[in-house]
Amino acid sequence: MRLRFMGKLALVFSACLPFVAGTAYAEGAVLSTKSGNAASSAVVLSTESVRKNFAERFPGVDITDVKPTPFPGLFEVQIGMDLLYTDAKVDYILQGALVDAKNRKDLTAERLEKLAQVSFSDLPLELAVKQVKGNGARKMAIFEDPNCGYCKRLHETMKDIDNTTIYSFLFPILSPDSEVKARNVWCAKDQAATWRAWMLDGTTPPQATCETPVETVLALGKKLRVQGTPAIIFADGSRVNGALPLDALQKKLDSLN
Repeated sequence: MRLRFMGKLALVFSACLPFVAGTAYAEGAVLSTKSGNAASSAVVLSTESVRKNFAERFPGVDITDVKPTPFPGLFEVQIGMDLLYTDAKVDYILQGALVDAKNRKDLTAERLEKLAQVSFSDLPLELAVKQVKGNGARKMAIFEDPNCGYCKRLHETMKDIDNTTIYSFLFPILSPDSEVKARNVWCAKDQAATWRAWMLDGTTPPQATCETPVETVLALGKKLRVQGTPAIIFADGSRVNGALPLDALQKKLDSLN
């Protein structure tokens, strides 16, 4: 169970899970594979009512969105980038994958993929360090911390990738030193060369001072719910969290042509 986004729900879940496993589900009181008159005659509450009920049950938990699901009487509650499911009265909470058994689809995975998408054209690319390789036809943006080991691994992988424009958003979240390095890279005469030298060769960026967009980028990352580095956004709006291996990265970029 991912509790880092659910702090105020953690105690509730831990208290409720034994009851759910031992009583409600065992007796079939909550979910059933059969449909009946009770389901068809259930009162359908609006998503706003669900939002209100949820807020009353869990005060202080920020609800991003509430949507109905294909399952009658079951609602999706989005908290950050996590999804929960609840009944109309918020008497029960479920966390896990909602699967369309008939069509063999993981509806939760599909929703999470959609939530992760970003409009590439809306990204403020002028706030990123730009590197152009070959003809630069394929585009990708990466949120990176200067001291992120996985980001450096990704740069090693990208050495073998051609015809790509890479926009690196300096996203210093790991340490105060990350902020210093981000500033020195941004204020360098040749941002791309300085960034590349640090990420690939370990050459410390020379001391430099100027106005930087770091705070704006941090706010952007928060808005896009970037929770770690590297976070890769491709031109089609899809997102990958983490360093992709060469074959997977090449396949993804090739699919964008």
